[in-house]
Amino acid sequence: MERLETYKTELDGVLLIKPPSFFEDFRGIYVETYNKPMFKEAGIDLEFMEDDFCISQKYVLRGIHGSRNNWKLTGVTVGKVYQVMVNYDPTSPQFKQWTSVILSDQSRLMALIPPMFGNSYLVLSSLVIYHYKQTKPYREEDQFSLKWNAPELNIFWPIDKPILGARDA
Repeated sequence: MERLETYKTELDGVLLIKPPSFFEDFRGIYVETYNKPMFKEAGIDLEFMEDDFCISQKYVLRGIHGSRNNWKLTGVTVGKVYQVMVNYDPTSPQFKQWTSVILSDQSRLMALIPPMFGNSYLVLSSLVIYHYKQTKPYREEDQFSLKWNAPELNIFWPIDKPILGARDA
């Protein structure tokens, strides 16, 4: 059995993960993004309950949204994003600290995001298909949102005027 490659980030609990397997030939690309036994062997013993996809155009910025009790495994199927993760756990010494990573269909990296962390991304390619798995079904009452450009977070964004939805404006 292959081993899952994981990489720690500056934020405790947030991991970057290289997919378990990747194959490319003249027909196209095959990517295995989740393999429960491999994840468990790597110390990630989570039961995912929901899969979601989001399709967006260039310069769309989605959220800084998070869940109080839900893990997320995020990745990009097509395109490229600048992803930001923010620790929003008031009991953590890293409260309101953030980290960023480029996720793309080239790198195939995924981000594992714990509960009480906000997650946001800015689309850098003409189109993106963004995928995330969740350990609990979405419930609005479990969610929190942070302003993408909140001065106290001091997040670096590679553009000044992203395209925002009503929830994020």
